[in-house]
Amino acid sequence: MVVLAASIVSKSGKVLVSRQFVDMSRIRVEGLLAAFPKLIGTGKQHTYVETENVRYVYQPIEGLYLLLVTNKQSNILEDLDTLRLLSKLVPEYCMSLDEEGICKTAFELIFAFDEVISLGHKENVTVTQVKQYCEMESHEEKLHKLVLQNKINETKDVMKRKANEIDKSKVEKSRGERGGFKGLQGMGSGRIETSFSEMSISSSGSGFGSGPGFGLTTDADSFSSKPKGRPPSSATAPPKGLGMQLGKTQKTNQFLESLKAEGEVILEDVQPKAASSKLAAPPPTDPITLTVEEKLNVTLKQDGGVSNFDVQGTLSLQILNQEDGLIQVQIETGGNPGILFKTHPNINKELFSNENILGLKDPNRPFPTGQTGDAAGVGLLRWRMQSVDESLVPLTINCWPSVSGNETYVNIEYEASSMFDLRNVTISVPLPALREAPNVRQIDGEWRYDSRNSILQWSILLIDNSNRSGSMEFVVPPADSSAFFPISVQFAATSTFSDLKVLNILPLRGGSPPKFSQRTQLISENYDVV
Repeated sequence: MVVLAASIVSKSGKVLVSRQFVDMSRIRVEGLLAAFPKLIGTGKQHTYVETENVRYVYQPIEGLYLLLVTNKQSNILEDLDTLRLLSKLVPEYCMSLDEEGICKTAFELIFAFDEVISLGHKENVTVTQVKQYCEMESHEEKLHKLVLQNKINETKDVMKRKANEIDKSKVEKSRGERGGFKGLQGMGSGRIETSFSEMSISSSGSGFGSGPGFGLTTDADSFSSKPKGRPPSSATAPPKGLGMQLGKTQKTNQFLESLKAEGEVILEDVQPKAASSKLAAPPPTDPITLTVEEKLNVTLKQDGGVSNFDVQGTLSLQILNQEDGLIQVQIETGGNPGILFKTHPNINKELFSNENILGLKDPNRPFPTGQTGDAAGVGLLRWRMQSVDESLVPLTINCWPSVSGNETYVNIEYEASSMFDLRNVTISVPLPALREAPNVRQIDGEWRYDSRNSILQWSILLIDNSNRSGSMEFVVPPADSSAFFPISVQFAATSTFSDLKVLNILPLRGGSPPKFSQRTQLISENYDVV
């Protein structure tokens, strides 16, 4: 038996896939396949057609023909056996048995045909063996990857232990250096006052007055070395409501950070909002910085659908130098009809409506600089978008708890929209009170169990086109399905719904436009599945 070619053709004679197993020209193969539809008679039950030189053994597959071209000396029974095996393989690789499905998996079909027929002769294989050969799975490769992953996990564990040991040593060292702070812990409240009340020395020398005095910002060590010109009790036991403001040096900051890491609640007299904003974004380096920020508030239903979808965005301006204040900002919006823009009361609304330019009503008045304005910048534009369209949701969460015997199996999957690449994604799942951590059997990403709050945190560093969907499965003792809700989600993205872009900075005094930078971020403020 010699099989000349194995092909898949349409009923009109169009060749979709053809694999030749003997040395023959392309023109001859195309001629043989082109003649096949003309040889098929209507109303016949035969599965083969013979000519002077070759034999066609075929089988209809919906609107197509699976065809073997053999010589007339081949054993037709073996040809039929080969044809049946190929007919079982085609649906294994093609999701849809039409022209589009065959063309999409053409190479996979050719590789499968090669495993069945070698040099025109049938190989003694089964469908399972062919799939296994084509997948080319290697047990040694799996073993190597498993060993490599175990080494990586062990290295991470060692790294965490070392980091904890270093943190503990820093805490102990800081406690030893700051022994004077041990009496500052409040009784019952568990809070620590980290700064004394402000104390000033009046210029007339009449004691602790409220007039202007000398700002004391020394360290505790240098404070103890001051001249003993005033009673020591004034430093150790100041009157209620008065005290000395101690400057926080680097050592003090390390001590406070160590206490915060242990779970203590810290009360500080410094401005926390300004400090948090500085930590949230790096300080600007360009003369002009424009920040586009959108905050997302979404409430999803656990059985599907959106109960709340609200996007609130702001465009803020921060200028470092006063001479760069006389400017106008030209922007471009994404043209989303569902977004409503509102300008600041001091912004020229007509100029923005007609030309998309943000400028003050008084062109001779400069924008405030970073030294006099808010540290986060001056708000120029606000917008808002509300909808109930589920297709706008950047990340959907599906949670499926099911009780089986004495265990509850929880399967959670996420599906991310292709509109955004999400960063630092954290999915927090509440759990019933457990004695030990849940048994996580499968996860795409990393997980951490917060035993104090009984929350399982699922972390994905980046969600892009390579992992638009993922799942996690864990097992806990029997629990009601409502115990795993509400699920909260946190993430950030570098693109926004408004797609607002800053095109140019227009100086009002003429000259070259100053250098500027744009920061864009989308953050999830409240994102829950209830």
